Amino acid sequence: MKPDLFKINSIIFDLGNVLLNLDFEASIQAFHKLGLNEAVLNKQQAYADPVFYKLEIGMVKPDVFRKRMRQLLNNPDASDRQIDDAWYAMIRDVPPKRVDVLKRLRDSYKIYLFSNTNAIHIGRLLPDFKREHGFDFPALFDKTFYSHKIQARKPDIEAYQKVIRLSGVEPGKTLFVDDLEQNIRAAQEVGLKTFWLSEGLEMAELF
Repeated sequence: MKPDLFKINSIIFDLGNVLLNLDFEASIQAFHKLGLNEAVLNKQQAYADPVFYKLEIGMVKPDVFRKRMRQLLNNPDASDRQIDDAWYAMIRDVPPKRVDVLKRLRDSYKIYLFSNTNAIHIGRLLPDFKREHGFDFPALFDKTFYSHKIQARKPDIEAYQKVIRLSGVEPGKTLFVDDLEQNIRAAQEVGLKTFWLSEGLEMAELF
């Protein structure tokens, strides 16, 4: 089943595992190599410490995050670069075929990005993307909304309300695309049309 693009004029895309390939296990393994305990970061309870959430909604700066990570790692000698490298290890690439789809969709729709992310990830992703594709990532969108910038994250209803208000979209004429079911359910609560890009589906093929 493909997304219903009739009767809409705007599309809001999630970033991770929709446009951007992610490998959460890579960061988990990188932090474990730096000394992190299984109980703090693992597949079942990833990012259990509150500092991860606070970084994602902009409540703490990267320096505070790094300081807390040294405590969690029980490794006071871990450098800023080692911590950032481990945290960024999950970030892979935005395939050209997805970039091409976004360019094409902009001919007919307003296109937005709404991502749960943080300053460390975005700070590296943007220059990495430009080196690979030759232009700025935000140029693909009418507006971008990052959780650490709007200080709210999915699936909190407040986050969707902020994006709707700041973008000016009409929820009933806007399609929201995300890979997590709980984010889809929350989007439906605020009146957005939705498409759940569940595991195994490829954005570039569906659009």
